Amino acid sequence: MARSGLRGVGVWLREGVWAIPLRRYLALLVTAALVAGIGFAVRSLTQDDRSCAPGVVRPAGSDECVGVSTTDYAFGRKQLADTIRAIDRENDSLRKGYVTVALFEPFTATDADNLGDVLHELQGAYLAQWKVNHDANGEGPPIRLVLANPGRTGAHWEHTVDQLERMTKTSDRLRAVTGIGLSTEENTRAVKELTRRGIPVVGTSITADSLANGQQGNPEGLKPFPGLARTSPTNTDEARALASFADVAADKAVLVYDDPGDPYTLTLQASFEKLLTGSRYQPWPFTPLTDRSKEGTTANDFRQIRELLCDTAPGVDTVLFAGRHTQLRQFINALGERGCQQRKFTILTGDDASYLTGDRKLDPEALKHGVSVRYSALAHPDAWIENPPKTGGSAADAQDLNELLSAAQANRTARSDRPSPIGPIDLEDGQLIIAYDAMRLTVEGIREATPRGRSAPTLADVGDEWTLIKGSSGRVNGASGWICLDNYGNPYDKAVPIVELTPDRHARFVEIAWPTGKPPERDCLPPS
Repeated sequence: MARSGLRGVGVWLREGVWAIPLRRYLALLVTAALVAGIGFAVRSLTQDDRSCAPGVVRPAGSDECVGVSTTDYAFGRKQLADTIRAIDRENDSLRKGYVTVALFEPFTATDADNLGDVLHELQGAYLAQWKVNHDANGEGPPIRLVLANPGRTGAHWEHTVDQLERMTKTSDRLRAVTGIGLSTEENTRAVKELTRRGIPVVGTSITADSLANGQQGNPEGLKPFPGLARTSPTNTDEARALASFADVAADKAVLVYDDPGDPYTLTLQASFEKLLTGSRYQPWPFTPLTDRSKEGTTANDFRQIRELLCDTAPGVDTVLFAGRHTQLRQFINALGERGCQQRKFTILTGDDASYLTGDRKLDPEALKHGVSVRYSALAHPDAWIENPPKTGGSAADAQDLNELLSAAQANRTARSDRPSPIGPIDLEDGQLIIAYDAMRLTVEGIREATPRGRSAPTLADVGDEWTLIKGSSGRVNGASGWICLDNYGNPYDKAVPIVELTPDRHARFVEIAWPTGKPPERDCLPPS
């Protein structure tokens, strides 16, 4: 009985527990392990898929590749590829001892105008990098250029700023950020945070007074952005230069403005309002979409505003326009169909109008029938060619850039003693020129701040240099004009080319105007 019982137990264990349930349990365990492994693998692959290139990722919830690129990655924008390859080639040629400068731009921009702006600033920054590295005459440190993308609207600026700060503490030796092309809320926040963390910033084409130091009445004081320098004049200075050129009379002009506005349009509006003190007409607002590169319904506003303009007194012939380029184009097109065709009007506006060169949606007929558009440009390739002023800039400084451009275009065999090809060139919007000057200003600050016997300056020393970029020997002789910074990092009495938009969508240079009404003295020392 005992043996029989034991055999029965054995059979039960073998057939009851092992043969069926235990094997099921083991199968379930194996299946669970496989599922867990697959899940881990999927999560790993998904996480890996967020990477676009070294230093560049897709943040959670976004399909944009943002961050700081240190390679030839072109952010999926083939227009940028030639120039980015040229930068990568220059970076690869550098030996140890370099310092890094980041170009902060929306490299994933989808709007054609903004992407063109990015391309031109990229080209200008590269040409300056090549020049300061190859014409250094023994001066150092060499400059490495990397690309910082906060996203097409700047929405991911925090991610990118965090990354830039980390690069100040590593072998990258990041010492400054340049670019920040547009005066937007996102860029204002980015500059605020970069400078709060002690990272010097050199703005290329930002013009908003609210994105500048030294502005009276700012509740944050006179230096809300410590360590910020700018290559372009403020909107106030541009408006003063425009007024000195056009001799704006308050009783012959009206103001059309963006409501609620952005940093660029608000400060342009405020500057224009000062010129129209005593005007007989209230300003006329229009309301665009938050993304001002979109059409929205503002064309309807402008159809009504054009009729109001026809109702003004016969002597009114000037419109001061405080708005972005998309809305400006809509306004020009609407004004071309005004009922009072016998009257002529001149639109005066800021540098954002430069985006209209080449804009196929601009109606050329409007510019042939009594509507002219003149604006304050940041730079223009013809500004210093014929009869330039004796101070404030020179034809020779502008020619230096032209020679670099010619050398790059002719370098079809990638010779290392010449700048590399950078694709098609367009200087009319001034962005390439101003970015070239901004990069040269950045490098001037870095090299002047580098102690003798050291290979790199501190961040603080670079930021402190901006107050000393002035005088006959300390200024930067830019292709856009002299850059003499005041104690707040703003260019003093910077040349402002006045440009006219032509029916064939080009920017015709008219003359150079000055914020003070005349060119600076030879010493280029800002007054108290």
